Amino acid sequence: MPRFALTIEYDGGPFVGWQRQANGVSVQQRLEEAVLALEGERRVVHGAGRTDAGVHALGQVAHVDLTRDWREDRLRDALNAHLRPDPIAVLAARRVGETFEARFSAIRRHYRYVIDNRRAPLTLRLGRAWHVKRPLDAGAMHAAAQALVGRHDFTTFRAAECQASSPLRTLERLDVRRDGDLIEIVTCARSFLHNQVRSMAGSLEHVGSGKWRADDLRAALEAKTRARCGQVAPPHGLYLVTVDY
Repeated sequence: MPRFALTIEYDGGPFVGWQRQANGVSVQQRLEEAVLALEGERRVVHGAGRTDAGVHALGQVAHVDLTRDWREDRLRDALNAHLRPDPIAVLAARRVGETFEARFSAIRRHYRYVIDNRRAPLTLRLGRAWHVKRPLDAGAMHAAAQALVGRHDFTTFRAAECQASSPLRTLERLDVRRDGDLIEIVTCARSFLHNQVRSMAGSLEHVGSGKWRADDLRAALEAKTRARCGQVAPPHGLYLVTVDY
């Protein structure tokens, strides 16, 4: 069976997340339904990351084994035709070897968290950014964030229901930058714990607002207890940007 890697963009708002679930429609489910309509057989679409309900993707990667050896551009267009009108787009499809695994072959995942830091209500970014009205100091957020870079026990920033076998992760980058009203938190690692990025973003908001100092963020990390996490930022500000292989 030919294996194809798909690069996928989606608005996570209407979905219960990436993974197929009984309580609503998922991105994985809609892709598998598109494959079924295309090939007449059910196939599992395996994603590189299980984004939560409301989380968006600019470059999610998935793989699927198909019966027919499709031309890559035709497969992309055919899947997109069957995905309408859902806010999911297959940006590219490419033939890969049988050993390629969207999840396990990945060497790095890049995420972006977006905060719209203005008093006025959101319009164009409604549902696509965290609206924080109180002024935030992005410089202080960036300086504090550097304490989280490197290999650490991220228990504090890990969801209670996280199924990872170890809380140890190596954060390669955690940058905070401002462009006008927009504040972006940019991070990458080989893998992340469940809710790790949103938990870090929520705690960094405490630093930006002056509720925490940089030392408070470091102390929260070193405490290794979920009780010390500042807050969990809402899902609609988070984007899976790209996956490296």
